[in-house]
Amino acid sequence: MRGVVMYGPGDVRVEDRDDPTIVEPSDAIIRVSATCVCGSDLWPWRGVETVEGPAPMGHEYVGVVEEVGPDVSNVRPGQFVVGSFFASDNTCEICAAGYQSRCVHAVGMGGIGTQAERARIPLADGTLVATPDLPPAELLPSLLAASDVLGTGWFAAVAAEVAPGKTVAVVGDGAVGLLGVLAAHRLGAERIIAMSRHADRQALARELGATDVVEERGDEGVAKVKELTSGLGAHSVIEAVGTQESMMQAIRSTRPGGHVGYVGVSHDVSLPGDELFFADVHLHGGPAPVRRFLPELIDLIWRREIDPGRVFDLSLPLEDAAAAYEAMDQRRAIKAFLTV
Repeated sequence: MRGVVMYGPGDVRVEDRDDPTIVEPSDAIIRVSATCVCGSDLWPWRGVETVEGPAPMGHEYVGVVEEVGPDVSNVRPGQFVVGSFFASDNTCEICAAGYQSRCVHAVGMGGIGTQAERARIPLADGTLVATPDLPPAELLPSLLAASDVLGTGWFAAVAAEVAPGKTVAVVGDGAVGLLGVLAAHRLGAERIIAMSRHADRQALARELGATDVVEERGDEGVAKVKELTSGLGAHSVIEAVGTQESMMQAIRSTRPGGHVGYVGVSHDVSLPGDELFFADVHLHGGPAPVRRFLPELIDLIWRREIDPGRVFDLSLPLEDAAAAYEAMDQRRAIKAFLTV
């Protein structure tokens, strides 16, 4: 099969890879219908994270089940499925508490690499959720978004305790931040402040539910949020970047007693204890337990009540994956959809 492999910073190739096979009795093999490039894939692309190439790439996927191991009973060949970027058994105590991304048997799909024609899905019964039927082509982008960025933005909103009547600020205008806007709107937020410097992303944020846009960053951005909230700060803040500046901007934009939902993959973030102590804010986040939300999100997408696939503004064939990485790195695309 063909699959994306990273050899080092800026060096992504599409090569022949071995077809996946059933390794564990709980495995499934899917024929990937669509995959994509994630913002977190850009960290090793830029050399911020070390990658020991050749490394398979990709952790977002939708597709059709081709084969299942003898212990798999929840999905069957021929079904169209959506899975999370972490495989989970969905039965352990941590999963039962709603944190499937930290399942005691969790398997990171990035190590398997789903930017490929086929993929082995460990713990298939706990990981994969089938759609009611084979979906029409127009739903593929939204269903693929549910595999990571929609579920991650949704978790960020839930972690930030978004609720009707609240003001929400969103730090980050990538796909996760934009879908955090969508989630906040769906969860009933009264006011949603999108923090973005890019006109195209600002426009999409407004279409997804943002009521205000703040272009300033850092302390200037904090001051603007305070200005818009009578000096108090937002009730709920979504942090969807993962840098020192973005995390501090999120914390400082939150009113005392408010909540920060952080889902940006942390890179060299250090929190000042004294400031955090006197901020009196709640911090909750980490790798999103996408599997918790998949049934609800798939249902909303299937009924056309939400359209998260709008964050995909570039579509390329799998063979052109390197161009997709370049476009996202250069901010010429919010998120690249790869057809398989």
